[in-house]
Amino acid sequence: MTRGGKAKTLDDGPERKCIATGEAQPAAGLIRFVVGPDAQIVPDILGRLPGRGIWVSADGAALDKAAGKGLFARAARQPVQVPENLRAEVENQLARRVVDLISLARKSGDAIAGYEKVKDWLMKDEAEILLQASDGSGRGKTKLSTPQFGSYIGWLTADELGMAFGRETVIHAALRAGGLAQRVVDEARRLKGVRIVSDDAKDGGRGRRKG
Repeated sequence: MTRGGKAKTLDDGPERKCIATGEAQPAAGLIRFVVGPDAQIVPDILGRLPGRGIWVSADGAALDKAAGKGLFARAARQPVQVPENLRAEVENQLARRVVDLISLARKSGDAIAGYEKVKDWLMKDEAEILLQASDGSGRGKTKLSTPQFGSYIGWLTADELGMAFGRETVIHAALRAGGLAQRVVDEARRLKGVRIVSDDAKDGGRGRRKG
């Protein structure tokens, strides 16, 4: 939280320069990489690994450019090994991060799953974030609307949401305000930048507010 009581977002914090775009932006909107002991480029999703950070925007095109144009070696000022599946690895780690945060919110009672439960939270204005599986039924998803001034996350799969709630699959879920809600939104936003997301997954096909 900031001093004024407002939750911190991607717009807060120090800025870093993306090696692919050359643009400076808040670090929370980029992916940090470090050079491992074997000179291999390693994603540092949590920003905790030792070593000098190399930053790339949380954007698929920027990652592909950095990996394919020798930009990591230039930034590291040494020869490095860039994994062929770097973008896929970053996407998987970001998805795992979002799933873990939702799981923590569930354990603290701030996240629920299931159409009827989500509908009840929405009717009572308890929900701040509406989550729907990208591979769920489009017709079923349009029956629920994003909370006013809230966020919509529609680019996790049913399997990924299921992992967060200890189930095989989940189509509909919701988080209430406070707790880990803003962190879920911020990390999901980074995932959206890296993952190929359809227009329907972005807004649920109903012009929802985007998270």
